[in-house]
Amino acid sequence: MALAMNDKVLSEAVWQTEGTGLWVKRAALVALGVAFLTVFAQIKLMIPPSPVPVTMGTFAVLTIGAAYGPRLGLTTIIAYLLVGAAGFDVFASSTAELNGLEYMMGGTGGYLIGYVLATVALGMAARAGWDRSVVLMAAAMLIGNALIYIPGVAYLGVLYGWDKPILEWGLTPFLIGDAMKLALAALILPLAWKLVGKARG
Repeated sequence: MALAMNDKVLSEAVWQTEGTGLWVKRAALVALGVAFLTVFAQIKLMIPPSPVPVTMGTFAVLTIGAAYGPRLGLTTIIAYLLVGAAGFDVFASSTAELNGLEYMMGGTGGYLIGYVLATVALGMAARAGWDRSVVLMAAAMLIGNALIYIPGVAYLGVLYGWDKPILEWGLTPFLIGDAMKLALAALILPLAWKLVGKARG
């Protein structure tokens, strides 16, 4: 389905403003987005039978992309990565001993690249109006997840060697949790639009 970039995204439909107020709003949304990404990256859930905890980081990334659109979403995810690169503990598994660029160049590096790609893709889908439909939003979320995993798994293979169980390390343990996050995110955006419509009515 072709993407016709003509629809407002959610962040443009609420707290509408212009001029200086628009820039203040955008700056506030970027700051809120970075905080949202940081908090949700720290939320970890055990989903049996997988022994690997599932974080809500990807949920936050995909939701930010869809709610903010491609440009503001990209600005927000880059701001988040810059804060992490500066050494602040904003990533899911970063610690006081392992953070900043050292952490970002480790096994997580490919997924962080995927975060950027997924944010832009979800923003473009939302700009095309996919965030009004649960089915289309689910499809967009599926694409976004693929864009996170492709560079993530590929980088693991380059970093550790393809003779290692790369898929078992970086893909299969997370599929159940990601399916649940995908379903949740696909429901939230269309619901938010309905609430915005009711508020205006």
